[in-house]
Amino acid sequence: MEKSQWGSKIGFILAAAGSAIGLGALWRFPYMTAEHGGGAFLLIFLLFTLVVGLPLLLSEFVIGRAGGRNPIESFEYLGGKRWYRIFGWSGNIAVILLLSFYSVIGGWILLYLVVAFFNTVGLLQIADYGEMFGRVVTDPLYVILGQGVFILLTVLIVAQGVQKGLERASKIMMPLLFILFLIIIIRSLTLPGAMEGVEFFLRPSFENINSEAVLYALGQSFFALSIGATTMITYASYLDKTHNLTQSALYIVLMNVVISVMAGLAIFPAIASFEMENVFGPGLIFIVLPQVFSEIALGNVFYILFLIAFLFATLTSAISMIEINVANAIKGNENRRKTMAYVFGLIVFIIGIPSALSEGVLNEVQFFAGTIFDNVDFLVSNIMLPFNALISSVFVGYILEYSTIKNQIGVVQGTAMYPLFRAWIFLLKFILPVIIILVFAANLLNFF
Repeated sequence: MEKSQWGSKIGFILAAAGSAIGLGALWRFPYMTAEHGGGAFLLIFLLFTLVVGLPLLLSEFVIGRAGGRNPIESFEYLGGKRWYRIFGWSGNIAVILLLSFYSVIGGWILLYLVVAFFNTVGLLQIADYGEMFGRVVTDPLYVILGQGVFILLTVLIVAQGVQKGLERASKIMMPLLFILFLIIIIRSLTLPGAMEGVEFFLRPSFENINSEAVLYALGQSFFALSIGATTMITYASYLDKTHNLTQSALYIVLMNVVISVMAGLAIFPAIASFEMENVFGPGLIFIVLPQVFSEIALGNVFYILFLIAFLFATLTSAISMIEINVANAIKGNENRRKTMAYVFGLIVFIIGIPSALSEGVLNEVQFFAGTIFDNVDFLVSNIMLPFNALISSVFVGYILEYSTIKNQIGVVQGTAMYPLFRAWIFLLKFILPVIIILVFAANLLNFF
């Protein structure tokens, strides 16, 4: 039975970066930055990404390649105990729930692409963008159709396999994502008064920073790198033994940071130019930005380009979430890939329907964090992902054999890199578990 593998180093890096670069960088990061002090939040996020996110990402790479199997079997194989499989199952469940509400936003993007196109060619006139957003997300037929089409696109790519599906799609979509953002940034920075937005985004001002902002910045460093979803464990299992894990982890973190900064440079100068009050959450992308772009020459075209870039980033993340479940199910038998891709796509679609209807017919169903959508989002992002990140940190720090870790990293005692390797192990054992537990406890307190 032939095992799936990446066709090239750049294919793996682009696919893994695509998995990480999604709603975290393009949707969550901009509105969190707006809400928590601009440049100061950016600085704290960058610090946590390097000190917390990078070491955890590398730990998941080590588990994935050393195991060489799907996450469920890798934990059992490397730990030597059958009950360790539960660690893989934890990530599996988290990622199904994550994609169930992630696909809802993916559906919104597809719907807004249609709205923006009709608006551009004159078939639709929009007087109030807030009202338009309300009409789109509350219509049961629209949201379920949008969610379904988004999941179908994801499944079609995953069904093609690692090289023909995941790798090929990432090689096309990730470069296009960067190019589209560069075009939008150039246009945004040429607007009058744009520099005020740049200053807000890049100049640290710690007046609005409090413990909550620091907590959100730390959580964002998890979310932005797909840590705790076992995505990176799955992707690393397709790597050959010659691949430099540390180098790839650095490239992926760098690409994620660059895209996050590019998203800020695309959004905040345009908002500042029109002196618009920041709207947090989905309103930033679906209410404020189309209104801003509508005031610019060829603005509707630029907004369509932004939505396409947003769609690419969201799709590359969704692909990895379906792939995890497919990999767990087929156990290396590629003949079952297409069937299982459609099966899991259908499962995610059904589970996601209540979240899709949360802004409309199920809006009155509210508990704990708010709507069904809000609760699934909070449960996955603030509870399950940090918990699974803790598992990876403890597993590599305490359970995985030291010789296995050294072999995967490719470090030799006495070399210049060895002290950094030891520092990484120290972080995984003693520092990161404490940080993650504090985040976990704080999020539980917020939930209840």
